[in-house]
Amino acid sequence: MKTNSIISVDELFLISNHSDLRIFDVRTGQNAKEEYEKQHLNNAVFVDLNTELAEIDEPKNGGRHPLPNYPKFIKTLGKLGIDKDSQVVICDDKNGSNAAARFWWMLKAVGHRNVRVLDGGLQYAENQNYPIVDGDDTYPKTNYISEFKDWQLPQVGLDEVKSATKNPEFLIVDVRELQRYQGLTEPIDLVAGHIRNAENVPFSDNLDENGLFKSPEILKEKYTEFFQNKNSEKIIFHCGSGVTACHSLLALDYAGLEIPNLYVGSWSEWSRNEV
Repeated sequence: MKTNSIISVDELFLISNHSDLRIFDVRTGQNAKEEYEKQHLNNAVFVDLNTELAEIDEPKNGGRHPLPNYPKFIKTLGKLGIDKDSQVVICDDKNGSNAAARFWWMLKAVGHRNVRVLDGGLQYAENQNYPIVDGDDTYPKTNYISEFKDWQLPQVGLDEVKSATKNPEFLIVDVRELQRYQGLTEPIDLVAGHIRNAENVPFSDNLDENGLFKSPEILKEKYTEFFQNKNSEKIIFHCGSGVTACHSLLALDYAGLEIPNLYVGSWSEWSRNEV
């Protein structure tokens, strides 16, 4: 049975006393850990994007947030207290559009079945009076056992994207905001602009005016029309560094569609090699 990829605050309330529940806070920013320690959802454990969900090196080789070594990530899951039967709920402070979606994709890619992102994120949960605490929570360590040796969700590298830019059978989707796609602004990377022949569908379009995911029906209609019957194997999603692109992959999964390719290196790698 397919498990929904999104969980509402009300649903989280209902399972909040389950012993197999594991809640993770993956907010980002310079003072993310300090802000987490000031206040976070009850029982939520902090996960660091830069050190636990990425293997940061030279952005030219893999982008700003390349995936960590697979065996290392499996060990990280055990350190965080996750086992194969854990109900994992992930939240961040950006409506699930930042590292929450990335952690979701990574867990799906190791074959973890029960993982969901909290709809609306931290702020919405706080507004709905979900219990907020301070301090630093942890879960007992486990030995996470994966039946796989490598990532199981589709992804592509720089050379494959380069080929796709010249092949009209492929669809390259840039989920950054319109101004970054157009090259009018670039707050992070060295060069502004976008990958040749990429089309822009901002991840923010997945959300309604309240910062909640639009319904699966609306999302399915939107993306089905946009894809124009293209096979998911010939669709590539990217962003700035392979993080927010996962928000749109999450939306697709929520809508019941196949998860297409993720280009983890994204603009941060491409702009240092192919511009």
